[in-house]
Amino acid sequence: MRQAILATAMSISIAGIAAPWDARAAEPDYLDDRSDAEAVVKSFYNAINRREFSRAWSYFGETKPSANFESFVAGYEGTKSVRVVTGEPGVEGAAGSTFFNVPVAIAATGMDDTERVFAGCYTARLVNPQIQEPPFTALHLERGALKPSDLSAEGALPAKCGDGPPPPARDVELDQAKKIFAASHGEECAPRGQDTQPTEPERYIIKFHNTVSADGGEQEAQLFRFFCTMGAYNEAHYYYQADEVRGVREIHFATPELQIQYQNGDSEGKVEAINIIGYRSDGELINSFYDEATKTITSHAKWRGVGDVSSTGIWLFRDGEFSLVQYDVDATYDGEINPETVLDYNTAP
Repeated sequence: MRQAILATAMSISIAGIAAPWDARAAEPDYLDDRSDAEAVVKSFYNAINRREFSRAWSYFGETKPSANFESFVAGYEGTKSVRVVTGEPGVEGAAGSTFFNVPVAIAATGMDDTERVFAGCYTARLVNPQIQEPPFTALHLERGALKPSDLSAEGALPAKCGDGPPPPARDVELDQAKKIFAASHGEECAPRGQDTQPTEPERYIIKFHNTVSADGGEQEAQLFRFFCTMGAYNEAHYYYQADEVRGVREIHFATPELQIQYQNGDSEGKVEAINIIGYRSDGELINSFYDEATKTITSHAKWRGVGDVSSTGIWLFRDGEFSLVQYDVDATYDGEINPETVLDYNTAP
């Protein structure tokens, strides 16, 4: 394996130059390089740009980037080309394998020539060649997770991607979460048009002490965030949690039902009152993200594109569950962002 993986701090390389798929003469040169983790990522997107989807599929190991090859190909129907930028990988050895976490940002150009940027991390794995038996397993991609960004690909590129992947034992829960998600929301969340979001979920490990348990010792939960759909200004996600007590399950979030009173009954008028008249349980969260530092999930749903009307919920992880602790509402169609907090349990013990 080339020493370039560990050399030249902050090195950045670019591959997969944009090329329309209907202009075969302008397509990028063939690249199939498994000599290091960055090269595998570049080769994957080179195959995407050349519409060699079977080759792109082959860069992943047993865990594939989609439920099946057909849905994988469909996810790129609206994509004309992809430019990829990579950073220096983080390297870690575990259980006879070496894992490489590669910072990645892509600029995806759609068939309408609009460009969208996504950034995140890919994990590549090399099983120690000295202990392998036939058939040989080459360096390959294990997973990838990218988020939308408003920056350029170079600006969005993560500085680093951790020290290594979660231990392989946790992959059992990951596989279960993927199967449950596919069974419950596979059709609803199938890639369409220019959706280039990965079907692999983001995974977080949450360490916590359960204050209601007998021993109060440290416990661990896994949180999985699945991308579902993207509209003009909102994107939807589903969350799954895995722990020793309840196994793998979809999370549903307590959400207030609101009664909004406008002056003269006109929604364009002044808001006179916002009342909580009950609660419902929502599985789908809009424009959401998990903050590892605060152990909170935040959802921000825009009611219209300009973002002057919206609702924002914050759910805090404590004692092994996510609880609603804050809810803000901006119900004034006035062109200004001025939310009002209608529920606040942040001061609760």
